[in-house]
Amino acid sequence: MNSEYCRRALEKVKSPNTLVNIVSKRVRQLTSGGGSHSRPLIADTAGLGAADIALLEIAEGKLGWIVDENAKDLPPPKPENKFLFP
Repeated sequence: MNSEYCRRALEKVKSPNTLVNIVSKRVRQLTSGGGSHSRPLIADTAGLGAADIALLEIAEGKLGWIVDENAKDLPPPKPENKFLFP
């Protein structure tokens, strides 16, 4: 993943956690094959991986998203097996 693409996309999204979620979902769409959602929204994709394509789509304003401001940040789940996580 290109750090310059990450920086440019983060300027648009503002939250690293939100950026990870958006890129993850878009990568799944791009790699699923078939359908209109699996085609890149940018013209030149030669030599780019799916994550770089997703980041460029965000940075260039070609990909939109909605953030639910009412959603609460939940704490991470606690490990179920205490022996595996000392």
